[in-house]
Amino acid sequence: MFNPVIVAVVLMLVLSLMRINIVIALVFSAIVGGLVSGLSLEATVNAFSSGLGGGATIALSYAMLGAFAVAISKSGITDILANKIISKMKGDAKAKDILWFKTILLTIILLTAVSSQNLIPVHIAFIPILIPPLLHVFAEYKMDRRLIACTLTFGLTATYMLLPVGFGGIFLSNILHKNLVDNGLNIAVEQLPFIMAIPVSGMFLGLLVAIFFTYSKPRIYSLEKIKEIEPEKQEIKTSYIITAFVAILTALGLQLYTNSIIIGALAGFIIFILGGVIKTNETQDVFTKGVHMMAMIGFIMIAASGFAEVMKASQGIESLVSSITSVIGDNKPLAALLMLIIGLLITLGIGSSFSTIPIIAVIYVPLAMQFDFSPLAIAALVGTAAALGDAGSPASDSTLGPTSGLNVDGQHDHIYDSVLPTFLHYNIPLIIFGWIAAMVL
Repeated sequence: MFNPVIVAVVLMLVLSLMRINIVIALVFSAIVGGLVSGLSLEATVNAFSSGLGGGATIALSYAMLGAFAVAISKSGITDILANKIISKMKGDAKAKDILWFKTILLTIILLTAVSSQNLIPVHIAFIPILIPPLLHVFAEYKMDRRLIACTLTFGLTATYMLLPVGFGGIFLSNILHKNLVDNGLNIAVEQLPFIMAIPVSGMFLGLLVAIFFTYSKPRIYSLEKIKEIEPEKQEIKTSYIITAFVAILTALGLQLYTNSIIIGALAGFIIFILGGVIKTNETQDVFTKGVHMMAMIGFIMIAASGFAEVMKASQGIESLVSSITSVIGDNKPLAALLMLIIGLLITLGIGSSFSTIPIIAVIYVPLAMQFDFSPLAIAALVGTAAALGDAGSPASDSTLGPTSGLNVDGQHDHIYDSVLPTFLHYNIPLIIFGWIAAMVL
């Protein structure tokens, strides 16, 4: 119980649930975890500081993306989107029509999230652009934003676990398969999507529960607060709409070409200036609003990088995993369950399944071989253990991304409206179905 990883992660979660700012929770928990491991305060601080640089690029990327999202809203294209949707459903819309409308809207959001991982691999970059204009629509039809968060997170997470293209190709081929093979496991990369389909089916079941049971009831949001964050109404000009399309396509193209959100967002922002959507003397105000929208994500990602570095320096992960054999003996089902739970704890703290695999594969593969798990079962254990927590971690971009779009008006709490809903609906099914995969494969 006094393992530094357990202490740090549990403390971070408790502080978050107490509504302590997640950045403060991450920093404080990292220091406590380092001290518990036996590191000096100086060594803990040095480890934390050395990890901060890993989140700097992400922080600047999200700041630029926020400024670009504000620029798009000033063009009027987002007003057109929201007004068109609402006007189609006003008047004598029947309950059946509204149900179909909500179904179509959720389907579009889900498909967009899925496409952001493979077809147009922009990851969460689409969220602060697509979601804020739709808040008025969600409020008009009393749609629970927790359901939207669950839908977005499913599309962001389940996709890379299952489909071997885009970010899924990176996760399955470049990271999961490579680390399995490097640690002595003989398995074909083509088998991984079929293996991961079992835990992903658990996530899909969780999504269905969220849609039809947990968040099916209406939830009231203040339209006044939504209107407060909308830009001042202005005459929508055709030239502005054309400029917006050019800017979006240019930003997307450059991001895919350079693999940099910063370059793409900067180019799009410049096009808005050249197109007259943003006056030169307004750039300061627009950028400030964009940073305000996305800055918290940036700071959380920076703090999470420092937290992960302290956990590595503490060597708590190795001792946590090695304790499995001494506690459970040769109980194979219990070994699988504990490996999944430990993976959950590690990923909750680090916030990234991509970063977790290299850490746990070197320990899990030989350990699972000792328990005589098959190669397919070992792949399921490592892949699921790494993905566990990604959907429910306060420091994961799979939860931070939805929050960035849903909380622009201050009516969506990151912990209680994004993290807890996704944790309950995805991490619990992942443990169950990941354990089943390890037992039957």
